[in-house]
Amino acid sequence: MQARFLVRTAGQADFVLPKAFEGISQGFSRWSIVNGESGSVHQEFNICELEPGGSIDTHLHTFEESVYVLEGELVCETGDGAFALGPGDYGVIHMAAAHGYRNRSDAKVRWVEMLAPQPRLWKAGDVFPVQAAIAQTGEPIKVDPRDPRTRFFGNITAQHMDPSKQSQELLAVSGSMRTALLVYTGISVKMMVDSDLGAYLHTMFMVKYIPGGGAGSHDHPFEETYMILDGEVEAWFDNQTFTLKPGDVAWAGVGCVHGFKNKTDTTVQWLETSAP
Repeated sequence: MQARFLVRTAGQADFVLPKAFEGISQGFSRWSIVNGESGSVHQEFNICELEPGGSIDTHLHTFEESVYVLEGELVCETGDGAFALGPGDYGVIHMAAAHGYRNRSDAKVRWVEMLAPQPRLWKAGDVFPVQAAIAQTGEPIKVDPRDPRTRFFGNITAQHMDPSKQSQELLAVSGSMRTALLVYTGISVKMMVDSDLGAYLHTMFMVKYIPGGGAGSHDHPFEETYMILDGEVEAWFDNQTFTLKPGDVAWAGVGCVHGFKNKTDTTVQWLETSAP
């Protein structure tokens, strides 16, 4: 039986220029970790890099795309304007929405990219170049949950994941589940991308375990991908156990029995996506 899970370490990273972007990008490369070739049927999970001065021309595609910036500043250009995304910023690009990216800084930009439904392998990634949606002028807009222009973007910080620092200022951003920190059995969960941002085919959220926190063996009728950002966690997938560390990525397919346990004396935090 084909394995229903995947584990890749940060040391296995292999960044290449995707074929679909050969003619419409400069300085762009991507490590595609979870995709149709790796056994997934519902999503594609990638780590992307854009060199200083690099860009991805305006294009659209037949799937939803979520981004989460790991380092640097990524300028995202859409029909609503140009937006400056920094570490901790995230957002969703809706299906068939024209958009492009650029790096105007002198440092490399790295971000997580989640695509659902999964792009077809035989259709050049289902990516289609288009003319620029609007002429971009002026300084890119920074993410502000109170600014309607950035309604498809958000930001998550260490404060957002700390139950002891849930100030009224943080809670008053909106009344959605996206701004609530769910805390149970040593686990904190904060929703990032979901239907509140207009994503209906996938979700993206942040998970944090305190020392001793864990989730027992379980499975479900959807796929999940996990990228460790801080700390380390013991994880098991279909009776195989791994220790996941920062930069490592794991994927659990439909029906894969999996669970987690933080056996360290510090917290562990990861970015998680699910589809459908």
